[in-house]
Amino acid sequence: MDVEHARSNMIESQIRTWEVLDQTILDLLAAVKREDFVPAQYRVLAFADMEIPLGHGEVMLAPRLEARMLQELTLTRADNVLEVGTGSGYVTALLANLCGQVVSVERIEEFSHSAARKLAGHGLTNARLEAGDAADGWASHAPYEAILLTGSVPVLPDALRRQLAIGGRLLAVIGDQPVMTATLITRVSDTAFESAGLFETSIPPLRNVQRPGRFVF
Repeated sequence: MDVEHARSNMIESQIRTWEVLDQTILDLLAAVKREDFVPAQYRVLAFADMEIPLGHGEVMLAPRLEARMLQELTLTRADNVLEVGTGSGYVTALLANLCGQVVSVERIEEFSHSAARKLAGHGLTNARLEAGDAADGWASHAPYEAILLTGSVPVLPDALRRQLAIGGRLLAVIGDQPVMTATLITRVSDTAFESAGLFETSIPPLRNVQRPGRFVF
C-alpha cells in the first residue's frame, strides 16, 4: 500500500467532501500518522471510510467523522479539553495538536496504556490520560473549554454540561439507533446553554451512560 497516496485519498475523497474545509484540520490529518494508531491487523484499513475494531467491543470512528467533530469544536491553543473515551489515542493526538491540554479518560486501561505509548512516540506531552469512567463527566480537571464524546448517548448527562466553562463547547452524538444527531452545545452563561443539531449519523454507544426512564403502559 502506498501510505501517503492512501492518506491523501482519505483527505480529498472522504473528508473534504464531508464539509471539512478548515485548512488547519486538513493539514493536521496529513501530518499525524493515523496508521500508527490502528491495530496492526487492520493497518491496511487505516484510511478506509469505516469503523475499525479495537477490541473489547470498541471501535475507532470513521476518519470523516473524527475530522468533522474536530472542526465543529473550533479549538484554540488556550483550550482545556476533555475527551470521553481515549480508544486508539488517534483523536487524542489530533486534539493535543490543536489545544493547550487534553484530559482523555478511558475505562479500558489497556487502551489508555497503549495510547500513552503512541502519544509519547509522536512527541506529544500535553495529553493527560486517565483511567476511569467519564460517562457523567470528569470533574477533577473542570471547567473545560471543549468536551468531546467518542461514543453516543441517548440523552446528554447534565453533569457534562455543568463542566463546561462559559463559552465552552460540547460535541456529542445524541439519540438511539438507527439515527442519531451530532449536536453542539455551547454554554452561554452560568445557567443557559445553546444547542445546535449538526448532522445525522450513527456510532456505537458510550458505555455505562444513564438511560432515560421509559413509561410503561
